[in-house]
Amino acid sequence: MQLRTIAISAVAAIVVAGCGEAANSQSNGATDTVADTEAAAGFDAISGEYKTDPRHRYITFSYFHQGFSRPWVRWRNWDAVLDWDAEEPEASSVSVTIDATSVDSGVDVFDEHLQGERFFDTANHPEITFESTSLTKTGDATGTMTGDLTIKGITKPVTLDVTYNNSAFSERGNEYKIGFSAKGSVNRSEFGMDYLVPVTSDEVEIVIEAEFEMPAEEPAEE
Repeated sequence: MQLRTIAISAVAAIVVAGCGEAANSQSNGATDTVADTEAAAGFDAISGEYKTDPRHRYITFSYFHQGFSRPWVRWRNWDAVLDWDAEEPEASSVSVTIDATSVDSGVDVFDEHLQGERFFDTANHPEITFESTSLTKTGDATGTMTGDLTIKGITKPVTLDVTYNNSAFSERGNEYKIGFSAKGSVNRSEFGMDYLVPVTSDEVEIVIEAEFEMPAEEPAEE
């Protein structure tokens, strides 16, 4: 079985697209709605520190199991911080921390197997981290993010393809929101997880969906 993720890569973790014009082109041309709230027309993602919305963030990974199927596994618990630079989006960064013990395949016995020494060894390495190092714009709403992924104490560079989805102000939550999608792949053997390679694929595909939010400042009292 092969495992590796970040994500966000963003992350996720994950997660921050090189899209200076993306916020303008997509937000201005589409209806910026958040849940049941009204959003500010023509909203541009403002600079600041955003954190993942725990109700809307997913990191999943997939591998080819002995040529028969491509299972999907996720982590239930993870958080990311996005330092968004509205003036220069390519200067933005993201930091992701995953609770490796929260790996969830849907099969309890297999989850224990994934936490064992042959794979994530969560007894000695309970966390997986990702720290972005660069962001390059590839289109109006797309970019590539490279960062350092650390699993089992081993750090390797990983590049994710990132797509900016939308940004808006939520009056209901009194907060700013930004949404991203990201995907990439890694070789699990590079992180000390070469058990059953190549019977079960070395390459692991990662998919990240993440919404980030930042509380709006309360108006000053007169």
